[in-house]
Amino acid sequence: MRRYFNTEGACRPDIHYMVRIDDRLEQIKRRYVDRGKYFLINRGRQYGKTTTLKALAEYLQTEYQVISMDFQGISTKEYADEFTFVKAFMRMFAETFEEGGVTAAFANGTQQNTLGEMFYLLSEICKTASKPIVLMIDEVDSASNNQVFIDFLAQLRRYYLNRENQPTFHSVILAGLYDIKNLKLKIRPDSEHQYNSPWNIAAEFKMDMNFSEKQIAAMLTEYEADSQTGMDVDEMAAEIYQYTDGYPYLVSVICKYLDEEVIDKKGFEHIGDVWTKQGIEEAVQILLKENVPLFNSMIKQLDLYRDLREMIKDILYQGKKIPYSPDIKSINIGVMFGFLKEKDGHAAIVNRIFEMRLLNMFIAEEASKSTAFQYGERDRNQFIKDGHLKMDMVLKKFVEHFHDIYGDNDEKFIEAYGRKFFLLYLKPIINGTGNYYLEAQTRDAKRTDVVVDYLGEQFIVEMKIWHGNEYNERGERQLAEYLDYFHQEKGYMLSFNFNQKKQIGVKELRVEGKTIIEAVV
Repeated sequence: MRRYFNTEGACRPDIHYMVRIDDRLEQIKRRYVDRGKYFLINRGRQYGKTTTLKALAEYLQTEYQVISMDFQGISTKEYADEFTFVKAFMRMFAETFEEGGVTAAFANGTQQNTLGEMFYLLSEICKTASKPIVLMIDEVDSASNNQVFIDFLAQLRRYYLNRENQPTFHSVILAGLYDIKNLKLKIRPDSEHQYNSPWNIAAEFKMDMNFSEKQIAAMLTEYEADSQTGMDVDEMAAEIYQYTDGYPYLVSVICKYLDEEVIDKKGFEHIGDVWTKQGIEEAVQILLKENVPLFNSMIKQLDLYRDLREMIKDILYQGKKIPYSPDIKSINIGVMFGFLKEKDGHAAIVNRIFEMRLLNMFIAEEASKSTAFQYGERDRNQFIKDGHLKMDMVLKKFVEHFHDIYGDNDEKFIEAYGRKFFLLYLKPIINGTGNYYLEAQTRDAKRTDVVVDYLGEQFIVEMKIWHGNEYNERGERQLAEYLDYFHQEKGYMLSFNFNQKKQIGVKELRVEGKTIIEAVV
């Protein structure tokens, strides 16, 4: 059977094209397992946690006895009290442990046993086992809001601290979305206890689980050997990385769409046309319209954590530079869910696809009440000619509408929301055919570049706040340099000018050999 790209469940190298993580497994073994560490792998949804655990279990089996559990296999009723939890836990333990030692009473629940009695038995098993025992538990989030699980962690901690006198697991690895202290927080929300976690003995897991460009290229090389697409592997890997920042699920799903769906689209009938930058843009377009669990989870969490939601809107729309601090609750939660990362000392959205999806969501929420969006919807047919987007006309029309609709608003209002209005106007014009994203490298409170992809053509539009002629000229030179980076000869500049003597309108400039269409509102 031909291998394929997998986006559901754990990956298997014999049937799936997948990034090889042998180096990562060796580092986890050397840094954590060999040193007897207890630790938690908590990453966002579909970050490859289960795949990593399965691969690690196989990798360790020569030197260790690995007990692999999935707490999704324990029902809600089995968390009702410690007796039923002990029965469920020992049943799963007995299914995995190869050397026996688990009494029928424990495994079958024919008698009621406490957590203390269970851990005494586990200590005896660890003492007599032929190899050190490593305990792996996946989906620990299933245990949230259950006091018995917190008591279980407390027992792990007690035996860990007394491991010289009472044998216990050599290493314990938990995997889930939430940090364990957040599980505690959900059970005991009062401020006195919310950070008092029994898992404070755990080592901090600092392994980077994103895929690198090199790792993506290695996977694509295997695919190319089977499919003979003629792709430039390094170029494809770099482009996929630009959109995903190596987020495992996003890498896999883009490759899956290229392999299975893009080839059925008009203009991509030949496989050589699929594995191109244009093909990736088409795959991203498909993904952004899909109702996938990863995005559903993201929307759900942002509905629950409104402060995080507003922070992300400020980052996207206004280019706010929010200092990165794990002590800020919204940032900590955003990192835990996989939405935020630290970049140059500030909080940033983890990848371009998340940014695009979030922008689409925020704009869709405001579209019905946005005059700018309604104007864009009304004007949209004016800007497409022979399949090409006429960005010059887009800017000209926006200038006209902006003065009519928003000209009476104060400086503070326009500075905060002006760029959002342009994005709202642009969205219906390219919707369904093109995409846009905000370039993270240039985004700040004064300047944001939006990159528009429309049927294989790219348009660079710099949106900035007017801060005098000198700043404006510097911005023009910066845009020219940015156009050179994108191999573009023509760029666009939209300036929000609060000078009472400003000249509203659109003009064409030549800057460092580049053509710049500058619009002032």
